[in-house]
Amino acid sequence: MKWLAYRYLKLRGWTFLGQLPDIPKMIILGAPHTSNWDFVLFLGALHYFDFKTTFIGKQELFRRPFGFLFRSWGGIPVDRSKPGGIVRTVAEAFEQADQMNLVVAPEGTRKPIPYWKAGFVWIAEAANVPVVPAGVDGTNRTVEIGPTVPYEGDLTAFMDQIRAYYSSKDGINPEGKGPVRVRREEGSDS
Repeated sequence: MKWLAYRYLKLRGWTFLGQLPDIPKMIILGAPHTSNWDFVLFLGALHYFDFKTTFIGKQELFRRPFGFLFRSWGGIPVDRSKPGGIVRTVAEAFEQADQMNLVVAPEGTRKPIPYWKAGFVWIAEAANVPVVPAGVDGTNRTVEIGPTVPYEGDLTAFMDQIRAYYSSKDGINPEGKGPVRVRREEGSDS
């Protein structure tokens, strides 16, 4: 399936740029998330960059009859009714793993939103793992893996690096791209 997605994208003129850092654990941000086609781009990127992923999903997905599939695909079930529990659950998964590439879509939707979900920041801090932005630029038909960005306690400096990276990435549908910011930058706890 990954190979097929990659071949299709290459025939449509898509290019894959950059490379994954040679580190065992990281959070990979996938943004801007503006189209259902982003999943096909994700599959193509998995083939091109040749890496195994982990993702988080609501615990309901991991029940019968399909729960075993989500686990085999690298899923970590989380209880979304306990906000702090998600960070703790994923940080523990990082601690137990020898190697883990957690893929997160920080927007959580294909529509423009005023703030990204900040969970990736708190997971990076709790698990002491870097963030690697991966961007989609529909105008130039590129999927790019960016530089490693460690979170060192300064949220604004960290987000400034993330914003700089995504400033030239508009997604497949540019009208679906929202601002690159998290609510806590403006004093809220989210």
